[in-house]
Amino acid sequence: MDPDFLNAFTQAAAVNQLLPENAIPQGEKRKLIKPTARNNPKLEELKLLLIDWINATLKEEHIVVKSLEEDLYDGLVLHHLLENLGSLKLDVDKIALTEKKQRQKLSVILEAVAKCLQLEESQLKWSVESILTKDLLSTLHLLVAIAKHFEPSLAMPSNVQVETITIENTSRGLKTTNAVEYITENKENLEAQPKDDAFDELFSRAPDKLDAVKKVFLQFVNQHVGKLGLNVKDIESQFADGVILLLLIGQLEGYFLNLRDFFLTPASTTEMLHNVNLALDLLTDGGLLNFSVNSEDIVNGDMKTTMRILYCLYSKYKTKET
Repeated sequence: MDPDFLNAFTQAAAVNQLLPENAIPQGEKRKLIKPTARNNPKLEELKLLLIDWINATLKEEHIVVKSLEEDLYDGLVLHHLLENLGSLKLDVDKIALTEKKQRQKLSVILEAVAKCLQLEESQLKWSVESILTKDLLSTLHLLVAIAKHFEPSLAMPSNVQVETITIENTSRGLKTTNAVEYITENKENLEAQPKDDAFDELFSRAPDKLDAVKKVFLQFVNQHVGKLGLNVKDIESQFADGVILLLLIGQLEGYFLNLRDFFLTPASTTEMLHNVNLALDLLTDGGLLNFSVNSEDIVNGDMKTTMRILYCLYSKYKTKET
């Protein structure tokens, strides 16, 4: 059954409760934590830890945070936090009373965060708009990223995950998508990652051979996706959205991939993650993937992770071809 058709009946009431009418402009989407997921004990533990950490950090400035949603949206606490942790001097007013001033202030603050954490725009899990509208999911992602950078010894609970609902305003009405999202590291997956394998050796001890290995993989990939009129030149960037990976798996494994099952031209990180997760599921179902992979690593262009995935396919089909 078409999931969109089912959603129209099962989630319409829930969507109306989450957002007021016309809250999302047509063509745009918004991701929220499901109300039922807010009672998650590990989520509450993370919230309390972050609040205690902020209050301890800003104790001498007599700033007290009681609610992450209500006390951080205007940029005041974030401003003091960054100045205190990173000795950053930001050219913004201490207090911004109007929404316009708050938006301008948040823009400067979040730009400084991205620069400090060396994050590209596609890697950001927050925005000026989401913080300003008191979005808890974005606020948590932002604070966790700041804490990991400036206070790596802070003992945050691992594997904090929440159920989310993404609401998109399309020409046919509201479309909803459910997912599970990690806010802190999935330690189980990290522990299951292959350790000190051939790719670790390649990157750390034989970087001069890296280009030769990449060339072999590119020849292998193009031998198959070339049949679709595609040409891959860069492993780091062209696999990030999951499209080439899905098409390659389809060619090798003989899958027919319905265009409705994935995003041929993904327009957001969420859509890229959907594609990559689908590809990893296909590899797992086919018995080609025997280790855990963080799909975000592929979306973020982590070459070592991407090459490990390609090797799963190469090792099986290169043997068959020879």
